[in-house]
Amino acid sequence: MSGRTESERWLAQAQHDLAGAEHAVSGDFHALACFLCQQAGEKAVAGYLFARGADHIWGHALADLCEDAMQLDQSFDVIKSVAMLLDKYYHPTRYPTGLPGGVPHDVYDQVDSGRALEIARDVLQFVSTRLDSLDQ
Repeated sequence: MSGRTESERWLAQAQHDLAGAEHAVSGDFHALACFLCQQAGEKAVAGYLFARGADHIWGHALADLCEDAMQLDQSFDVIKSVAMLLDKYYHPTRYPTGLPGGVPHDVYDQVDSGRALEIARDVLQFVSTRLDSLDQ
C-alpha cells in the first residue's frame, strides 16, 4: 500500500474518532470524548508520517510523534506544544488506576472534553494544511 493511501486511511479514522468524540460529549461521556480526541490527534500525525514515507509508526504519544514529524517539517514545532496536551488523556481517561482516586467518568467534565475537542480540531486542521502543501 502506498504511503499516501495509508495516510488517507489514518486520516479518515482520525476524522471518525473526532466525530465520535463530539457525539460522546453530547451524551455526557466526557472521559471517552477526551480519549477519542487523543486518538484523533495521534492518528492524524501518524497519517502525516505515512504520507512522508514512514513504514511504521511506533508509540502513541503526540509529543513523540510530533518530534518525528519535526524531522520532516520543522513547522510541527508550532503544534507540538498544544498537541501534546492530549497525551494526558491516553491512559487515565480509560482506567481507574490512572487516577489517584475516583473513576474517569466522574473526573472528566465538559471543560476537559471541550478543551480536548478544540485541540484535536487544531491538530487535524494543521495536519491537513501540511498535507495539502505536499500536494502543491
